[in-house]
Amino acid sequence: MIPWLQPGDAFPPVRSALRHPNGLLAAGADLSPSRLTEAYRLGIFPWFSPGEPILWWSPDPRMVLFPAEVRVTRSLAKVLRNRPYELRCDTAFAEVMRACAAPRPGQDGTWITGEMLEAYLALHRAGLAHSVET
Repeated sequence: MIPWLQPGDAFPPVRSALRHPNGLLAAGADLSPSRLTEAYRLGIFPWFSPGEPILWWSPDPRMVLFPAEVRVTRSLAKVLRNRPYELRCDTAFAEVMRACAAPRPGQDGTWITGEMLEAYLALHRAGLAHSVET
């Protein structure tokens, strides 16, 4: 059984997350900027479908990308050298979020609900969420 959070409630310890489904920790509360930043600080993230309550997750193991360990293949190095692309940050945050939320072939839905979009736009306005556009 997972706890049902009310606004203002603290997250339970991540060690109490369920093994099945892997990482389900809690439900409820809100998607306020303070709630989201606290969640991410603790290794917790929201993930739910339209019509579901807010579900909070902290699966084990988590994927961690170490930039110093990224292997750049020859073909990628060639693309990077030739620069047939443009790289920008935070010039189209809302558009990137909407594009990521758009339907894709072979998928039934998205975790980027209207509620999630609004929450991440609030984080972006607060300077806490960013987009990288290529």
